[in-house]
Amino acid sequence: MSSHVYLLRHGQTEWSESGRHTGRTDVPLTAEGEQQARRAGAVLARLRRTDLPPALVLSSPRERAWRTAELAGLDAGRTEELAEWDYGGYEGLTTPQIRETVPGWTVWTHPVPGGESHGDVHKRAIGVLERAKRALPGGDVVLIGHGHFSRVLIATWLNLPPSEGVHFGLDPAGLTVLGDERGDPQVRRLNVPAWEVEGD
Repeated sequence: MSSHVYLLRHGQTEWSESGRHTGRTDVPLTAEGEQQARRAGAVLARLRRTDLPPALVLSSPRERAWRTAELAGLDAGRTEELAEWDYGGYEGLTTPQIRETVPGWTVWTHPVPGGESHGDVHKRAIGVLERAKRALPGGDVVLIGHGHFSRVLIATWLNLPPSEGVHFGLDPAGLTVLGDERGDPQVRRLNVPAWEVEGD
């Protein structure tokens, strides 16, 4: 495969900084998040090493994602398929707050009351990646989204269950590159920081 799938997590928000689960809530980027998004655009250009536009650019419709795309210089179509995990009744809560009533809770191991199941999220990830794979013969694919769902995308690319997303850390405005080696799915780069371009 000469083309790759690039995952870009949105830049910092007040909720991401405080660890609050942010699914449906439309929280804007902070000033730092906007700077991260701009730098991520420069890092993405360096990673791609081509002047050809991507074959497909898609973003979650949440402001923090599409604004990241915009600031990174990407003209992205918006799709609910890339929305963050729906946290249901846990929306806006931190993991320590949830563990006050559900000891040991994590999104990777426990259900989310009123939200999406692991199966729901996995089904969306499969759909997104099928769409990406159809576009890859025409060039790179860039997907702009969220922390937890992007980690599920990585696991799904590797033919792992969604719970294995726990093993892939993604910082705000971090970039991940998915590809393959002779047909075997591969993570080419993981969580490339938005400041990597500085100093050149």
